[in-house]
Amino acid sequence: MVSRERSSEAPILTAKKLSVVYATKRESITALKDLSFEVDIGEFVSVIGPSGCGKSTLAKVASGLVRPSGGEVLLAGTPVTAPSRDVGVVFQNPRLLPWKTVLSNVMVPARALRLDPVASQERAFELLRLVGLEGFANNYPHELSGGMQQRVGLARGLLPDPSVLLMDEPLAALDALTREHMSAELQRIWMATRKSVIFITHSISEAVFLSDRVVVLSNRPGRVIDDVPVNLSRPRDLDTMATPSFVEISNLLRKALDQMGASTRTDGTK
Repeated sequence: MVSRERSSEAPILTAKKLSVVYATKRESITALKDLSFEVDIGEFVSVIGPSGCGKSTLAKVASGLVRPSGGEVLLAGTPVTAPSRDVGVVFQNPRLLPWKTVLSNVMVPARALRLDPVASQERAFELLRLVGLEGFANNYPHELSGGMQQRVGLARGLLPDPSVLLMDEPLAALDALTREHMSAELQRIWMATRKSVIFITHSISEAVFLSDRVVVLSNRPGRVIDDVPVNLSRPRDLDTMATPSFVEISNLLRKALDQMGASTRTDGTK
């Protein structure tokens, strides 16, 4: 395949020979070993790999929630050592506070990071408009569908205006139709914000649909075994998935996973 032309600017995020070892009562488990890759400014990069290969561990290190055992993650050249406003996180479960309204849930990072409350509320309303929830600011989480709750989680992750948005399987808990719709919505929101994104997923089709590049991790301990450019024009729609180029990239990724005995499928199931 033809390699995508990389940006001439310095990467916004760099993982250098990253290793993570977890100590248990019986043994030490190496989740990642000598993992290296880069994310350019404004780039959407998906990470796929077999179950247990360290994808979520990578997300935790990049967000500052876990310290590496070796190597480092750099954000704009500075080592990531703790959570910060520069890295927004969207989880598989949006983890909304049930006693707070949608607006108050989006505002949670403002209080945690001691951001200006007036400016943050204005931004929260802007983000609710962006994610299509402008009329739901005063609703509570139980009044929203799963897809709507995940949009609240996305708005919350974007509130501090992070340099990088890290998404750890944010669509995995949704039904197939909602997941398909949310993929299109994510593309729209990304094209509006142009945030640098690291998107963890089990779904090959989801990764190809959304990404500029797809990074493939090996079986545990996770390391990069492939880095595949996705040279498809945007915006993409459901018809894109039937094009020869989409099928070719998907098959290339599936072959890389099959060679490791992975059971990842294009519908996102394991």
